[in-house]
Amino acid sequence: MSDDTQSSDDALVPRLKLIEDQPLEARAEAYAQLHEELRAQLEGGDRMPSRAAG
Repeated sequence: MSDDTQSSDDALVPRLKLIEDQPLEARAEAYAQLHEELRAQLEGGDRMPSRAAG
């Protein structure tokens, strides 16, 4: 596991705890936002990096 992935994992747990402490409506919105961020991060990891022509 890379350092970048590890730091993302380390940041996730406190963020989830913070979300859990919110009222239900705010919690649902926060989980939806987190879901979108994780989805974008995962889908972005599937792309091959483009190489500059040269």
